[in-house]
This record gives sequence, C-alpha cells and structure tokens, in this order.
Amino acid sequence: MTTLFISDLHLDAGQPDIGEQFLSFLNSDAREADALYILGDLFEAWLGDDDPNPYYGEMKSAIREVVDAGVPVNFMHGNRDFMIGARFAGETGVSIIADPTVINLYGRDVVLCHGDALCTDDLPYQKMRAMTRDPEWQAMMLQKSIEERIAIAVKVRKESIARGESLSDEIMDVNQDSVIATLREHEVDTMLHGHTHRPAVHAVDLGGSIGTRIVLGDWYEHGSVVRWDESGPRLETMGR
Repeated sequence: MTTLFISDLHLDAGQPDIGEQFLSFLNSDAREADALYILGDLFEAWLGDDDPNPYYGEMKSAIREVVDAGVPVNFMHGNRDFMIGARFAGETGVSIIADPTVINLYGRDVVLCHGDALCTDDLPYQKMRAMTRDPEWQAMMLQKSIEERIAIAVKVRKESIARGESLSDEIMDVNQDSVIATLREHEVDTMLHGHTHRPAVHAVDLGGSIGTRIVLGDWYEHGSVVRWDESGPRLETMGR
C-alpha cells in the first residue's frame, strides 16, 4: 500500500484539464491508497465554505466519494484556500491538518508543510500571510457578500502577479535557514512541501547529518505526486 501526496492543483473551471486529471486520479490511484494528503492550493481561490460555485461542488463530491470508499483524506491550507473551514470538512469528509504537521510514514517521521511559511525572505508576503490567517480577519471577510469577496480576490491576485514579476527567484523560494530550523524544531530529517512549483528532491545539510526536502510540483501542465510506501518516497510526474 502507498500514501499519496499532492498540492498546488489550483482547481478552477477555467482550467478544465486539471480538474479532469484530478477526477481521474481520485477514481484510480487514490482509491488504492493508504491515505491521501493534499498539501494546500487545491483550489485557485477559496472565498468561503458558503461559495455556491458548482465547479467546486463537483470536486467536493468527488473527494467525498474517496473518503466514503474508506481512504482517509487529509487537507492542509495553502495560500489560495486558507479559508476552507469546518463546513467544507463536513461536506467532503476530509481532516484538516495544521501547517506544519509531523506524521510517521512506515517508520519514518516526516514534517509536512504547504511551503509558503518557509519563504521568509519575502517579508511583505509573510506580513500578509499573518493577516489572512487571523480568525478575526477571516470573520470580517466572511461577512461580505460572495460578489464582494470575488472582487477583492481578483484585485489581490492582480497585485500579487505584478509584485511577483519584480521579485527574484531566490526571494520567492524557501529560505534554507527556515527549512533547517523547521526540521530541527520538529526533530525530523525529512520535509515534504509544495507551494514553490519547483518539484525536486533536495539534500539538506543539518550539520553532522544530511536531511531531505521533497518538493511537489503544480498541476498546470501535468500532475505531480509523491508516492510513499515501505521502500520510501518517489516523486513522480503524471502525464495527461
């Protein structure tokens, strides 16, 4: 049996190929797994559990079918879907896990993250991240109509794209000191995350030992998955 990890699908009706691949994945690989972990940014934008978006409703139903088939599905907030809450969990059957979370995989402790909290060189983003994770800020947003939230999300997204074009790759990537600090804090030598859209397996110098950082890719051009069984992890690309 295998535990599966995915992230950064950015599901949106405007990108139907991604949704089709996700549904196929849920109806095949996911049904045979020990568990499925979704490490954030499952959706392009999540404006609240009360969003009536029918496309998102289709995806929620498909996830529910996997859970009802006996496969535990765990979800971690990303920087696009941090407002997913209890109603979503109830409708889909997923367990919402904290960022970061340590799990044991076939005898090996691994820390799971979305990855954005590790990008500590991007100080404006970290400030915004702290604000948007504040329960009071989220409650304020949820008091607005869906239409108002959509307008805000569109504006913020445009600003984010414009800002990202002016930043270096180094600033937008994870900070190595933050990676090492997180591994040491949780007393593990292995990390798995998404967010950066740069799939790879990295060696991490922990000063006396070598750790491992596994990065999931996005699903814009093809799927990305980590399959983890008793023999260890495999980072794979899934064609369309």
